[in-house]
Amino acid sequence: MTSRRTAAAVATTTAGLALAGLMSGNAFAHGSMTDPVSRVSACYAEGPESPKSAACKAAVAASGTQAFYDWNAVNIANAAGKHRELIPNGKLCSAGNDKYRGLDLARADWPASKLSSGSHTFHYKGTAPHKGSFELYVTKDGYDPSKPLKWSDLEAKPFVTVTDPGMQNGDYVFQGTVPKKSGRHLIYSIWQRSDSPEAFYTCSDVVFGKDSGGTAPATKDPAPTASAPTDKQIEDGADKSTVHHGGHGATASAPAPTTPSSGTSAGGTSAGGTSSGGAEGNAPVPASGGEAGTELAETGGDSATPFVAVGGAAGLALGAALLFSTTRRRRNRV
Repeated sequence: MTSRRTAAAVATTTAGLALAGLMSGNAFAHGSMTDPVSRVSACYAEGPESPKSAACKAAVAASGTQAFYDWNAVNIANAAGKHRELIPNGKLCSAGNDKYRGLDLARADWPASKLSSGSHTFHYKGTAPHKGSFELYVTKDGYDPSKPLKWSDLEAKPFVTVTDPGMQNGDYVFQGTVPKKSGRHLIYSIWQRSDSPEAFYTCSDVVFGKDSGGTAPATKDPAPTASAPTDKQIEDGADKSTVHHGGHGATASAPAPTTPSSGTSAGGTSAGGTSSGGAEGNAPVPASGGEAGTELAETGGDSATPFVAVGGAAGLALGAALLFSTTRRRRNRV
């Protein structure tokens, strides 16, 4: 076989592998809520091998350590908006994924974040960003954390709905108005991609004022405060993660945001046409120098580099194509 035919064969084969990787439905976007801190993020921050809180120790005992090294992948690959149909009651925090079953433990001493009613800036760590919409729900008055979480425990409508928020330092950042609540509650987030049927889910335990239901059963001590994993912790644990990003790397830091752009307002609709359920101030925060979502290209880069960051098989395909092109040019010169 001539060098030209060899190069062409390699290019064809590797391009096919690259395309298959790019079309994989469950590998490209990952992340988790870090303000207020999600359960999986809090337990990862404590350390999967030796968690500090009783709740995280129980969660690791139920799920194993790998679930928490894979803290950014509580997802359903083919959700396509059918969240309530696919996730059964009692398994909302794991998204019905047995790998994360420890997150569904019904207990009142999960590490929690202090939260106040009114305006709040939410942060969602996006380790592989993509276009999509976020919906945040809060539990109803009378919520009992010692019982398995059901869909009916959540308020009927999200208090925040935002489409394609901008990013800062690897976090999606957006504003919302938190309803008036008291005591221990839970914030449930749904991140539905618009470029794929994949969706991600988080449970964040929060306390408004006094923690009326958050004392550890054995010690009677107040439940610990949740902490988000630091960038160093995320980096240090990366080699133990089994999560693949389909060639997408972590996002680069974005400049400080400018004036908020399209989002939702009271009784209005989001940029994606979804009703906000009566929340105000939910506009996404765009990155400086562009409109909301400019960092949300297919590869997690900016809008000017839609496929530059593709790696793995795609990188091989590009290399093979270059080899084929070079060989052809050389033959043409002879």
